[in-house]
Amino acid sequence: MRFAVKAAIAVAMLPIASAHAWEPTKPIEIIVPFPPGGSSDQMARTIQGAIQKNNLVKQPIIIVNKPAAAGGEAMLDIQKSAGDPHKLITTSSGIYMTPLATKLPVSWKDFTPVAMMAQDEFVLWVNATKPYKTAKDFIDAAKSAAPPLKTGGNGSKREDHLISVTMEQTAGVKITYVPYQGGGPASVQLAGGHIDANVNNPAEEVANWRSGAVKPLCVFSPKPMAYTQKVTADMAWSDIPTCASQGLNVTYQMLRGMFMPGKVTPEQQAYYVELFRKVAETPDWKAYLERNALVPDFRSGQAFVDFLTEDERKHKDLMTKAGFIATN
Repeated sequence: MRFAVKAAIAVAMLPIASAHAWEPTKPIEIIVPFPPGGSSDQMARTIQGAIQKNNLVKQPIIIVNKPAAAGGEAMLDIQKSAGDPHKLITTSSGIYMTPLATKLPVSWKDFTPVAMMAQDEFVLWVNATKPYKTAKDFIDAAKSAAPPLKTGGNGSKREDHLISVTMEQTAGVKITYVPYQGGGPASVQLAGGHIDANVNNPAEEVANWRSGAVKPLCVFSPKPMAYTQKVTADMAWSDIPTCASQGLNVTYQMLRGMFMPGKVTPEQQAYYVELFRKVAETPDWKAYLERNALVPDFRSGQAFVDFLTEDERKHKDLMTKAGFIATN
């Protein structure tokens, strides 16, 4: 087991006072492995705002976007910054998917796990003018469509693409996936009728849902979303049925977490665990979760390491079935 993972486990055994034995001495960088404006960037800037508004850290928080190579640039930056306690990276499932799909020589085990902040949902969205009312309607149309129906999403061999291929394999249909530079462009293309569906996160599609340009068919979640406040005139997030309940037996949720470089001290790691625990309790963070229909799920220490180990195994299995694993 690598040093960073051992450090994650060691945090749970530190006395409470040790969380305050170290503090940052210069500005803290939060690296975002995606462009500005996307859901990962929104998360980082919400954290930045919550920290500053509530005076949780004496040092400034700086957001640095490094989207090149499907997030690989950001991951390599953190890997090369071993021992630097003033750098963090906000991560999603790309922390496994990018190395598996590209053979990038980096692993989450090279980093120091700090905290899982939430899990993100994915929804099957269609243009509001389409006749589909359920996931079954969409799959039935896909079975007879010629040429195949088109879904769009954030990049190739990433979460959106993986869900689309898993839908194909589960339902026994052919779907053409169109990669874009992010969930925003995929949303624009769906609203314009240039693709038949996408599987965007709630945050990436809520504006077009409110405007009436798109509609949700189902959520790729084990259970309906919890948020009951109306988003449109007649629907809340909780009113969207699960895909499995409509005959499309596909579930997928994406972690949203924070890591430090490897080879930091347990005291430095413990400082940030406590910091993000405080962030998770702020009204700003709770409002962000509800606004973007995220699943609250704070984990640190061994619980976070256990989640990462199992989630990586699941992704490797799904990516192998999808043919996404790099072979050379």
